[in-house]
Amino acid sequence: MKTIQSKFNSVAHQYDQQRKKLIPCFDDFYQITVENINLSTSSPEILDIGAGTGLLSEFILQKYPKAKITLVDFSEKMLEVAKNRFINNPNIKIICQNFTTLTVTQPFDAVVSSLAIHHLEDFDKIKLYNSIFSYLKENGVFINAEQIAGNDEFFSTLYDRLWRAYIEKSGLAQEAIEACFERIKLDKRSPLPEQLNWLKSAGFKEVDCLYKYYDFAVLYAKK
Repeated sequence: MKTIQSKFNSVAHQYDQQRKKLIPCFDDFYQITVENINLSTSSPEILDIGAGTGLLSEFILQKYPKAKITLVDFSEKMLEVAKNRFINNPNIKIICQNFTTLTVTQPFDAVVSSLAIHHLEDFDKIKLYNSIFSYLKENGVFINAEQIAGNDEFFSTLYDRLWRAYIEKSGLAQEAIEACFERIKLDKRSPLPEQLNWLKSAGFKEVDCLYKYYDFAVLYAKK
């Protein structure tokens, strides 16, 4: 995890500018995530795990401006960007910590994550999904905007080839492209069917994939 932390620390201040060039389906990916956070209160308590620079939380605040959001990430440099982003918002709490060791003292209306959980081994994903279930209020939702593995080697190779071709034409500097290719070597992606089953096994009663664009997927689970 130290290697992952250092990789993201090194790109923290370029991270947001690169997002649209690294995510071919950027607009749909985040829009579908946020539009499915449908809660019964106008000031929900939300936990953003692997929050990074706070990009997803910023989109959530456009829908729920009174939301109280706790951002957790272990990259201090990424969280510095988040602190500056939300410097005037007293409803934002930022915790620099590995989210797999988080201790939660209050239940949340929603837990969200984007492009973070795929850095965990399968057994850690399963453990985290069980923890997230316990973090939520009854009828709370967990939405994970994630990169997944193909169901077999054929599809994983296909997804990787198509994404690399997109990145090469993205307009990013070659140095940034190479750095990105190095970061994905640290990924430990899991296939979609397995992850949906892990969520069901954790106790979630409503589980589905709301959106999928090759290896980008939005997973939804309701307690």
